[in-house]
Amino acid sequence: MHRSVLAVAVRVAFVYLAFCPFLVAQQELSNDSVIKMTKAGLSPEIVAASVKSQPGHYDVSADGLIALKKAGVGDAVITAILAHNAGPGPVAAAAVGGDTLGANGLPAGVDSTGVYYKDKDGNWAEMNAEVVNFKTGGALKHISSAGIVKGDLNGHVAGFHSKLPLTAPAEFLLYLPEGVSPGEYQLIRFRESSDSREFRALTGGVVHASGGAARDNADFTSKKIATHLYAITLGGDLGKGEYGFLPPMETANGKNVSNSGKIYTFSFGE
Repeated sequence: MHRSVLAVAVRVAFVYLAFCPFLVAQQELSNDSVIKMTKAGLSPEIVAASVKSQPGHYDVSADGLIALKKAGVGDAVITAILAHNAGPGPVAAAAVGGDTLGANGLPAGVDSTGVYYKDKDGNWAEMNAEVVNFKTGGALKHISSAGIVKGDLNGHVAGFHSKLPLTAPAEFLLYLPEGVSPGEYQLIRFRESSDSREFRALTGGVVHASGGAARDNADFTSKKIATHLYAITLGGDLGKGEYGFLPPMETANGKNVSNSGKIYTFSFGE
């Protein structure tokens, strides 16, 4: 009987010792761990969540990142790895009000370039863009060497009101593509017409503001909280009305801007 118990104990000890290195290895993830999980068919969301929630040591050199990419690891997972190595960073410091960070290291809900607002439940939601049609407001003044038209355009958006009513103060995030600054966005104050909302915009962005072309522009300030990510708070000083964030308008090879674009609209009530 004692020999049977001893034999079982020996087998248990053998199994433990055999798997002990594996268990220890699982305590800290690495590039190899991420590649194994990816090749095993785990979704990028699961792998990114593992990177975020478990301790790990990763090679984020150029060669290390290239090896991950060649192994089929998705960009969202690589972004989570970079965020893990960078530590809490500026986003966590700027996540005022208890914002939860997503696997990409940005506030939860922010996953692609665009404009976001904080909804009534305190979550970040992407703003839908409306179509804006343009026509030139007189002759364009001149074209810079960068191909940006420095003139003004009259914009028209169908309908009287935005589908996004907000209460001041309201919080926004601009998640911008490479090479674009928040100063190239214009905060538009609409004028209501018989069947649409109208405004006059600057084709060169607010940095080129001059004269009457800026009459429908409202001032705003932004604060950088992460790479390409800027926070904006708009208060009651804007007053009741219809507003929109107008992205920079593109030109190419000295040609005029296209006759349509997009604008991220919202309204402030009483």
